Amino acid sequence: MDADREREIADVLALAQAVRGAVATVIEGKAEAVDLAITAVLAEGHLLIEDVPGVGKTMLAKSLARAIDCTVRRVQFTPDLLPSDITGVSVYNQASGSFDFKPGGIFANLVIGDEINRASPKTQSALLEAMEERRVSVDGTSHDLPRPFLVIATQNPIEMEGTYPLPEAQRDRFLLRISMGYPSADAEVAMLDHHGEGDPLEPLRPATDAAAVMRAVTSVRKVFVHPAVKQYLVAILDQTRTLPQTRLGASPRAGLQLLRAAKARAAMDGRPYVIPDDVADLAVPTLAHRVLLNTPSVLSGQSPADLVRSAVRAVPVPTGRR
Repeated sequence: MDADREREIADVLALAQAVRGAVATVIEGKAEAVDLAITAVLAEGHLLIEDVPGVGKTMLAKSLARAIDCTVRRVQFTPDLLPSDITGVSVYNQASGSFDFKPGGIFANLVIGDEINRASPKTQSALLEAMEERRVSVDGTSHDLPRPFLVIATQNPIEMEGTYPLPEAQRDRFLLRISMGYPSADAEVAMLDHHGEGDPLEPLRPATDAAAVMRAVTSVRKVFVHPAVKQYLVAILDQTRTLPQTRLGASPRAGLQLLRAAKARAAMDGRPYVIPDDVADLAVPTLAHRVLLNTPSVLSGQSPADLVRSAVRAVPVPTGRR
């Protein structure tokens, strides 16, 4: 590895450690969830945090936003939220005799979509172009979004009253889906101590800025992936499509997303190359929300995460030097 690449990877590692340390001052005992959130940032993907109310979904999103000194907008999704509230709208200016574009809530480096599945499917769909193309089209005119651009959305389980399930096309735009889960007893006691004294976000100071994040994103894209690791990744995708529990397997776009996440994880570990463990460890949070089980598997109590784990176990791990 030449000196420039070594320095780039060292910078990514330092950035990840700084953001991890800042977020950990607010989010107690959830190191894996924090690391996955940072992985999404470095891969410039979008993050979906799904869990029951009160376990820290929005707090994780807020603390990550606070740890990065960039523009942040929060959109509270409600049944009466309109697509134009997200994308923006053209307003007639009487003085100039023309239409002026008023940006919506999506125009920020980091957008927190709180309880995204409480909005109607029409409003949810307004995010599709923005999340995929990083631009918004209003009245035939395209408006580019700032870079880096990251949507962190939270949602309650779809079985809860008053929610709309995210359609498959919308879920596919999220790089990772994670769950917070309940904290351990020790972490919960620490949370009572720290959070009970005031706003836990108040002392959190930015650990990096948008320009540094964008440089890290560029470095992550250069991480080397051996052809054998790519074949391993594609074999896992193929297994999700051919296992008997499958109704819908992972798409080629899911494979590209998994590759991006694996590169980010490698750089976070200080490596300029991806290893099979990077792919295997990130398979469930990257693929599980993109696959569907058939009816017998659902009735038997299996989950998409179980299907992805079965796919990973079924594929031999490549061996040898990179």
